[in-house]
Amino acid sequence: MFALFEDAGKFQTGRVLSQAEASCQIELESGKRMKVKASHVLLQFGQPEPSALLGQARTLCEGIDLALAWEFAPEEEFGFLDLAKDYFNAQPSLAEQVAALLRLHEAPHYFRRAGKGRFRKASAEVIAQALAAIEKKQRIQAEIDAWAEDLAQGTCPPPIAQQLYRILFKPDKNAPEYKAVVAAARATHLAPLALLQKAGAISSAYQFHWQRFLLEYFPKGTGFPPLAVPALTDTLPTADVAAYSIDDSHTTEIDDALSVRGLGSAEVTVGIHIAAPGLALSVDSPADGVARQRLSTVYMPGHKITMLPDALVQAYTLQAGRACPAVSLYVVFDAQTLAILRHETRLEQVPIVANLRHDQLDSVVTADWLTQEAPRTGADLPHAELAFLFRLAQHLKSQREVVRGKPENFTRADYTFHIPSAPPEGPRGDEAVEIGIRQRGAPLDLIVAEAMILANSRWGQWLADLGVPAIYRSQASLAPGVKVRMGTKALPHAGIGVPCYAWSTSPLRRYTDLVNQWQIIACARHGATAALAAPFKPKDAALLAIISAFDAAYTAYNGHQAGMERYWTLKHLQDQGIDTLQATVFKQLPGLPPMARADDWPLVFPVLGCPADLPRGARVRVQLGDLDLISLDVRAQFLAVLDAAADAAAEEDEEDLAAGPIAIAVDVDEAPSEAAPEGPSA
Repeated sequence: MFALFEDAGKFQTGRVLSQAEASCQIELESGKRMKVKASHVLLQFGQPEPSALLGQARTLCEGIDLALAWEFAPEEEFGFLDLAKDYFNAQPSLAEQVAALLRLHEAPHYFRRAGKGRFRKASAEVIAQALAAIEKKQRIQAEIDAWAEDLAQGTCPPPIAQQLYRILFKPDKNAPEYKAVVAAARATHLAPLALLQKAGAISSAYQFHWQRFLLEYFPKGTGFPPLAVPALTDTLPTADVAAYSIDDSHTTEIDDALSVRGLGSAEVTVGIHIAAPGLALSVDSPADGVARQRLSTVYMPGHKITMLPDALVQAYTLQAGRACPAVSLYVVFDAQTLAILRHETRLEQVPIVANLRHDQLDSVVTADWLTQEAPRTGADLPHAELAFLFRLAQHLKSQREVVRGKPENFTRADYTFHIPSAPPEGPRGDEAVEIGIRQRGAPLDLIVAEAMILANSRWGQWLADLGVPAIYRSQASLAPGVKVRMGTKALPHAGIGVPCYAWSTSPLRRYTDLVNQWQIIACARHGATAALAAPFKPKDAALLAIISAFDAAYTAYNGHQAGMERYWTLKHLQDQGIDTLQATVFKQLPGLPPMARADDWPLVFPVLGCPADLPRGARVRVQLGDLDLISLDVRAQFLAVLDAAADAAAEEDEEDLAAGPIAIAVDVDEAPSEAAPEGPSA
């Protein structure tokens, strides 16, 4: 005796081994034995064999007209035997009964299930909707099949081209375009990216990288909602100083400026003036919501996405020729020993005399120029002030190096990228790029870096002394693998050599600095009671949330900048036909090719075929293979050893890699040890 039964929505057949009132033991054709409830058994039969019965039933099932079966079916609930009698004849065969069961089961749009082997007719309206949906699904599947065929043949259909970047980076896996790419990839045994490249879908490597970044971090676009520029409500005194900013020519978010008073006397006062959007913006205001969402300005060659709207930036940037709102730190030094005598923080309007530019003045404001009594060149520059600031910067740096335990050995150049023909909305990716060099530790660079470190460390300690929480950066030691961390505790920063360090000098372009500025303003206004008046209170969970979000966003933004700089470097090498480079080996790992840094370009790559005993710091000549602007891979083959002597710069490179991704700064306002490994500060 055989039985046909339902198990988990499927029909199975087997030989009945034993039978009780409520259940029976059935052996499947595979040999597996199952205990089946009696109510789940739909048919019992002796002939034919189950496989033959199902074959006959399937043939009959395919011939059943569903529309006609629906017409024959009773209005009330019915069983499959009832339909078999109405559709075939009053005495349907076993195969006809099973055929009716299969047909009813596979047509839920015509018949909905009402129990084991029992059904009820769907309404005419439901059937019409279901048939329309089935027709649409078939039409979409036909489109998917056609698109997949086109892709396999090396042609990209327009609907897929329009959704290209979303398919690659943020796909809707139910979308027909995505399904077509998956189907074609399976058929051709190619990865989706390789498939689309072969089909000519990716016409611009630059857009590939740019759109991937936008879809991930700016899915709604880079524009700002309508925002009014908040005005100052406080009447601020005007400082009796002449302040100068030092930035690159393309910098619009001018956050910091310096002033010097008292030259020639026993005490010299250095003013560090920071743009003060925090005086007008309030926590949880619409502008704060935008800044908190973006968290930082995003930099890349030829373009940037600012943290704040341009109108707000222009209102509070330290533009030359006007008095600008600022949070000023005045530090009084002994003119001879350069010892710090006292310091004070003020909220004021600061007259900005000039915006000095690194790229225009680095060749003029040299160490020799600063040590001359009366230099002939650059006569219109504040020579005496810059000379004192340079002497002070050297002194502050040497003091930090004592705490740090070893000198900062950052001799490697920074690279700048300029794309003259880039439109205001950003490069297309096919423009020519100019790659320039700015030596780390140049006098102007050192002046700004040391001044900002002084401000960030002094303000950080002041906040801690008053019990006002802030966002700090700390590093426990200079041991390999010990990274810089962010937190709310004033802990030492071993990499810089200061007891604590709170980013506070770039409030127009980093949200952490804006948060810290709000706290500093509260301290300047309320002094000892600032902890009660500050926007963020001790153990405030909002600070921890900001730290987490900022750390993730800043890392991603720096990664995008580094990727775009690598893209433009490779494109420049391609455009110039440069296929051999000189490089310095800076990392050797067992079993892997050594890592090398190009001597004249901002490029790091593995070198294949190097001698096994090549020391770190050795200089080599390499042959470049094909440069892939999509993957940004560089394949370099060893040609010859130029100099096998170890180079101290290799140690610097290793420290940079241990600290994090190397970003090429476009405007440095911190020490190289902080700015270079962790990203740009402009």
